[in-house]
Amino acid sequence: MSNMIRNRISVTKILVKITVIIFVFTFESAQSQKSDSESVIDSNIDFNDAIAGLSIPERTLENLRLVDVYYYGFDEKLHKGQLVVHKDVVLDVIEIFEFIRESRFPVEKVIPISKYDWSDEKSMRDNNTSAFNYRFISGSRVISNHAAGLAIDTNPRQNPYIKNGSSLPSDCIYDTTKAGTISASSQLVKEFKQRGWQWGGDWKSLKDYQHFEKKLK
Repeated sequence: MSNMIRNRISVTKILVKITVIIFVFTFESAQSQKSDSESVIDSNIDFNDAIAGLSIPERTLENLRLVDVYYYGFDEKLHKGQLVVHKDVVLDVIEIFEFIRESRFPVEKVIPISKYDWSDEKSMRDNNTSAFNYRFISGSRVISNHAAGLAIDTNPRQNPYIKNGSSLPSDCIYDTTKAGTISASSQLVKEFKQRGWQWGGDWKSLKDYQHFEKKLK
């Protein structure tokens, strides 16, 4: 085979790859626009807004990503929200929220916690699902996995943090018969666990039913 023919074949292969990439990008963009047009928008901010108002170490910032997610709310409508997470769990989050959307597991809202002035309490009271927050573990001086974008709290009012008989958010009752509640038998727990995440509902000294976290190797 002559060099000219080989070169033509190589060029053709490159053009085919470029065409496929353009098609995939165009298709995904169209799907995203279609989803946005059909969704209730809970959050649609840029990365700078999502991390504004807090002093965050540069090393931490470099690892953070803003991810758009879609889910059905308690109003049974499709919603769009956003999570700030560590770059190494972006694929996990996309896949898990795809399951949440397809299974119609109800989620109240998903808004970066910067919109709550970085207050975990305000976010929980509003039943907001969130991930990154550069903070300590509640009641301690230990940096939380949320501070690395490696933890997600889901539907806090249905899935409270309970210790010594007290709950956060306050006055919330954990009732597995209610929609949006996570239990040990929930497929959502299995979806997280099969990707290497841990669930706070398994903890012995306390229960954090809203909480999922992943420890990177």
